[in-house]
Amino acid sequence: MPQSNRLLVLVRHGQSDWNLKNLFTGWKDPDLTPAGVEEAKEAGRRLKARGLSFDVAFTSALIRAQRTLDLALKELGQSNIPIIQDQALNERHYGDLSGLNKDDARAKWGEEQVLIWRRSYDVPPPGGESLKDT
Repeated sequence: MPQSNRLLVLVRHGQSDWNLKNLFTGWKDPDLTPAGVEEAKEAGRRLKARGLSFDVAFTSALIRAQRTLDLALKELGQSNIPIIQDQALNERHYGDLSGLNKDDARAKWGEEQVLIWRRSYDVPPPGGESLKDT
């Protein structure tokens, strides 16, 4: 019989260098900014304030996600739980858009096309993955 006291908590990584620069990131691996470090710590403090504790944590193969998790777990006092890293949890691959400024991409391909690449379920950006693929 399934346990009814189980809870899945999803936490997005803190601000990365490329988020700050408005660049398409995907599988590229920029680190957290100082603001991103503080966001990760704050996530841990909020989880702790709710009285949450965890048996295991999962993260992608990307440093920004791993550092966010490490910082949050430290705030929770749970740095010793098992952590499973898996590339399957990576963000979508933005292909040819990776590293490009989002405003420059809109100027080059148009607002509508970039929106389709970013938000549609099954239309991938050039050389990248759709959400369906991910």
